[in-house]
Amino acid sequence: MTSSTNRPRFAFTLVELLVVIAIIGVLVGLLLPAVQAAREAARRMSCSNNFKQIGLGIHNYHSAYNRLPKHKTGTGLDPTTANWWIWSPNTNQSQLSAWVGVTPFIEQQSLWEEMSSSLGQELGPNGERIPRVPSWTAFGPKPSFHVSFLYPPAMTEIPTLRCPSDPGYGVPSQGRTNYAVCLGDSFSKAETGPMNHALVQTSTDSQLSRAGQRGAFVAHVSMRFRDIRDGLSNTIVAGEITTDLGDRDIRTQAARGQVGVKANPRVCESNGSIDPSRPKFWAESTVLFSDWESGSIYGRGYQWMNGETFHSAMFTITPPNSAACWQDDWPGQEGIAPPSSRHQGGCHVLMGDGAVVFVTDSIESGDQSAAMVEYGQSGKSAPGQKSPYGLWGALGTRASNEVIDQPFN
Repeated sequence: MTSSTNRPRFAFTLVELLVVIAIIGVLVGLLLPAVQAAREAARRMSCSNNFKQIGLGIHNYHSAYNRLPKHKTGTGLDPTTANWWIWSPNTNQSQLSAWVGVTPFIEQQSLWEEMSSSLGQELGPNGERIPRVPSWTAFGPKPSFHVSFLYPPAMTEIPTLRCPSDPGYGVPSQGRTNYAVCLGDSFSKAETGPMNHALVQTSTDSQLSRAGQRGAFVAHVSMRFRDIRDGLSNTIVAGEITTDLGDRDIRTQAARGQVGVKANPRVCESNGSIDPSRPKFWAESTVLFSDWESGSIYGRGYQWMNGETFHSAMFTITPPNSAACWQDDWPGQEGIAPPSSRHQGGCHVLMGDGAVVFVTDSIESGDQSAAMVEYGQSGKSAPGQKSPYGLWGALGTRASNEVIDQPFN
């Protein structure tokens, strides 16, 4: 008879089990970052593909109308109001972004048809559509006011305008956008272009706009590819932006009322506005757009239909992922709005020829203490001069005759 002590074992000892668990833990620890990196690479590629579709949409728009989609356009001023900053239920005060015109060229024809006709519906308290009397006029009310949350197209999330790496979603935003048109290397006259606040073109405003507005897009102006004399492959027409998550991120919330921004684009980084212990976030004492009573609706990229710079435009002044720094007290005025992203180390930009390029945060950006180009400035900031912001600034100008002689990605 065989003794029970001589029977073969069919189980692990405690030591062997602990060793196996340790090995599995090490392997999981090694694999998880690789899996996360692979997922981010896939999201980044999807983001690039979205931008390419937008580029094709812009080119198809230009083929159809022989011009770029106008940035800050719409149904004009309500004659019962004196200025464009007053809300009106009857018109959108010509404050619509360039993305509105692109919608039928990025497979959003049904959304375009809904916007371009009177709409007798509004959104109820639970997001359901309910009858509206009177109907919305074509292209809806002026964006950025709380009543625009009732206008269904404004609340529509367009997949092509969203980067999969950006987790922002839902209220207090409307339909978000992760892509913004490029207004060049100066914010002088960025919000009104050659117009005054009554949307009347004047000689003085035109002179100021010609000097300062050097990008592929100019507010209230129909631009064409022929205007981009530096070459489509050398000129940025749009850039990526990350949307606000309500966390005081320097890229997605703007410090307002910052004195001296035009003279020193980096002033927000040197005057104590940024938390020194958390350099990607604003200090608690810094006053932001989100600190307004109605400020919850003011976050970067919160309103895809809104043509205000804070929501749907960017500059090539400070490098990607720099701070959004406003010299005025509200988003409808002038301030620095760099591109940004949730990708590591930089962001995507769309070139005039339709190419999508990843630009790093460390791109050569010239003299960051130089005043931006503006009417009345002298030296390197005088009208017509090459961009003072190096390669980065040169890529944002359409006709300043800079020579692009180095790689930028």
